[in-house]
Amino acid sequence: MKTIAVIPSRYASSRFPGKPLALLSDKPMVMWVYQAVKDSGLFDKVVVATDDERIFKEVEKNNGVAMMTSPKHSCGTQRCEEVLQKLSSLGENYDVVVNVQGDEPLISKEQLALVLSCFETEGVEIATLSKKIDNEKDVTDANVVKVVEANGRALYFSRSPIPYTRDITLLQALEKKVFSKHIGIYAYRSDVLQKIVKLEKSNLECLESLEQLRWLENGFEIRIKDTCFESIGVDTPEDLKRVNDLIKKNR
Repeated sequence: MKTIAVIPSRYASSRFPGKPLALLSDKPMVMWVYQAVKDSGLFDKVVVATDDERIFKEVEKNNGVAMMTSPKHSCGTQRCEEVLQKLSSLGENYDVVVNVQGDEPLISKEQLALVLSCFETEGVEIATLSKKIDNEKDVTDANVVKVVEANGRALYFSRSPIPYTRDITLLQALEKKVFSKHIGIYAYRSDVLQKIVKLEKSNLECLESLEQLRWLENGFEIRIKDTCFESIGVDTPEDLKRVNDLIKKNR
């Protein structure tokens, strides 16, 4: 199985403009992600997909591989597909594409290996990860996406607390590990990725503002595995400071 990891990275951000180039310790955040994925040794190729020349030049300056993609893309999935398309035209073909969030500098090899392991099963179309929730804050926080799964397949994703626990308290539900949060790393069969980027936005997707609901609504199956690792996403300057502190602590 030939694999490629694509790291969508854009400069514009309402909460944190220029986030990919923000320094974590001694290098830009996008290079922390790139290096972690590259060092995992799990991929035949690792590419940063961006629409900004500043990011492109920074990656190349640090001996990374970057590709310019359209500024019209509304999501990382589209950037991944454009990279796949361009490489295919050059004679480079891949069986599985992994979409790694560009704001997850502490992404682990274990997470990457776990999501790739889903494709050891024939017929898997899309794969992602989840992690059990152990605190009330994450259950009620609309920025933490929850997922309900059964038999290794995602049934629904929501910003609301799901599933609804009618007969037990929230505390009891937490103790029973009822709730799971979605860990936002995606992997796709190449032919499936080419299909899902052509889909129109769906009703549930618009209501929840969750792209993966579009795939479910159109009949695609999302395989899901539970991880005990939780990388820290950087959405704000405060998050950046928190990750910087962790890096200093572990050195």
